[in-house]
Amino acid sequence: MKVLVINAGSSSLKYQLYDMRDESVLASGRVERIGMDSSIVTHEPVDKPEVRQVSEILDHVTAVKRVTEMLTNPEFGAISHMNEIEAVGHRVVHGGEVFSSSVLVTPEVKLEIRRLFDLAPLHNPAHMMGITAVETNMPDVPQAVVFDTAFHQTMPNTSYLYPIPTVLYRRHKIRRYGFHGTSHSYVSAQAAAYLKKPLESLKMITCHIGNGASCTAILDGKSYDTSMGMTPLEGLMMGTRSGDLDPAIVPFVMNKEELTLNEVNSMLNKHSGMLAVSGISSDMREVTEAMRDGDKNAKLAFDMYAYRVKKYIGSYAAAMNGLDTLVFTAGVGENSAALRKAVCEGITFLGLELDEECNAERRKDIREISTDNSRVKVLVVPTNEELLIARDTYNLVKQAQTS
Repeated sequence: MKVLVINAGSSSLKYQLYDMRDESVLASGRVERIGMDSSIVTHEPVDKPEVRQVSEILDHVTAVKRVTEMLTNPEFGAISHMNEIEAVGHRVVHGGEVFSSSVLVTPEVKLEIRRLFDLAPLHNPAHMMGITAVETNMPDVPQAVVFDTAFHQTMPNTSYLYPIPTVLYRRHKIRRYGFHGTSHSYVSAQAAAYLKKPLESLKMITCHIGNGASCTAILDGKSYDTSMGMTPLEGLMMGTRSGDLDPAIVPFVMNKEELTLNEVNSMLNKHSGMLAVSGISSDMREVTEAMRDGDKNAKLAFDMYAYRVKKYIGSYAAAMNGLDTLVFTAGVGENSAALRKAVCEGITFLGLELDEECNAERRKDIREISTDNSRVKVLVVPTNEELLIARDTYNLVKQAQTS
């Protein structure tokens, strides 16, 4: 079975085509600047040169049509006909309390995704456009949706409830949902397989550290707590997001600076974090380089970033009464040896010993970076959310075909 994985944004669409016989990627690509007359399609077939085209793509329906044309092109395509694609899987950010696992797309599922627009106004409407666009272009192909929040639906109420009036939870479902669940689920399973131990037997913390970042405590093979909250703003300091702060800061700043709600929301999501502290960039690579060149603000940003990761690791180790495995993943987690070192040097009280030579290696495979004597196994695990989406989609469609 060939499965097409789609991640639709408001003005973009990413895709990967998998052959599930060996889980190989046949092609990948992205459509950018949807809604403009200068949209960019970048198509990357395996073992063939990259193809880049600029043209008018005014909506997601046209974007998906352009993707199908790329995939079936005789010169640089990956398949000969669209009927080779037997299923399409979508990433959907928010599943609320309704979805604790991946599901096939039905009218009822689409209705629930729409009901959740208020909880993820920047993401779920875009994902819905992707689903509708596939329906228009491939009406007979089954679709599945994989939710970023689903993995965290195992959290106990002590983890997901906020200490605010209960009526707000009952009326508006204000609670911790957590995000990056697809990544946390994938890398935790990969880590357990690498260690040749049942995931259920490990007390594990997974650190998905990219421009957006979150830590998850995994106990008995399930998400026990996670740093992102009702929205992806809570938790760790990130590239442009503030992460945790005193909530009283919001009305105070709004009053002093005469900011609107939209302006302060933009400040906390797009103009804070490492970008604000460093004054240079939201990119860890650029901040690290500036720090090494002696920039004090860059060093402060780096130190604050690492400090907050350490705080979450320490608190989750306490919550689980121990820690067996620490996992770093995503762009920064996989590639920044400096950050991993800074974090691990601050939690040696857990019995963690970092192998600095292994940590400094630049590799793309799963690897252990702790010493043989370390009581906590520290792993770098490349994440692959698209593959997990393809797997879930494949399994759901196969189950539906045999039932």
